Amino acid sequence: MKEQAIAITRDQLTLRGTLTRPDAPTDRLAILMHGFTSNRGMTPDQLLYQLSNQLVAHQIATLRFDFNGHGQSDGRFQDMTVVNEIADAEAILRYARHLPTSHHLYLMGHSQGGVVASMLAGLYPEDVQHVVLMAPAATLKTDAQRGVLQGVTYDPHHVPDTVPITLGEHLAVGGAYIRSAQVLPIYEVAQRYTGPVTLLHGDQDQVVALQASEHYRDVYPNATLHVLPGADHGFHGAARQMVIDLAVQAVMAEK
Repeated sequence: MKEQAIAITRDQLTLRGTLTRPDAPTDRLAILMHGFTSNRGMTPDQLLYQLSNQLVAHQIATLRFDFNGHGQSDGRFQDMTVVNEIADAEAILRYARHLPTSHHLYLMGHSQGGVVASMLAGLYPEDVQHVVLMAPAATLKTDAQRGVLQGVTYDPHHVPDTVPITLGEHLAVGGAYIRSAQVLPIYEVAQRYTGPVTLLHGDQDQVVALQASEHYRDVYPNATLHVLPGADHGFHGAARQMVIDLAVQAVMAEK
């Protein structure tokens, strides 16, 4: 296994990530996208770190990166929106398309990263062989319309400049995140991708309702939904290996 740090510029911001390749040559690459307030998987206990290792063990290279305002990438968290995360992902995709490992390209995203992955595939359907969405947080749109964010409430008709949240550290989401989320055409863009999609969702997810993945399943022409019993939003405990195995099996079946 070979790891390489990467740095890609998008609109004067540097996005940092990790390209991991198996020892043997491969023409397959999975781009991994993390969720809200998370990072690309820097420690062995994290989902994307573990998923990357399993993919590489099955001869699939991985490219995982930090969205703007997250992890080691530039930018303020307060300036992050789903729209500019899609721009981040586009920059990563452009980089990936020029790698020798990317003849077969897969997108995998967890939570908000799942929303970004789904919309990126809808924008670039010809470049993607398979999409894997893990607890995709499409409910971020209805939450924004209702005025709810990570348990914090606000007036959705008079969106403040910032909404403080507390998720282990003090952060604030910018008003632009909420305003754009309220009108984000998540499913409309996602369904432009007609290739195979694998949806993975826990039946004990208290962050994103299972209905989000069910809606994805209904709008995609070629989707399979796996509901994981007992699994929470982060796929902790026994569900972790289950979600990783299903994600790997999904793309292994493509070749």
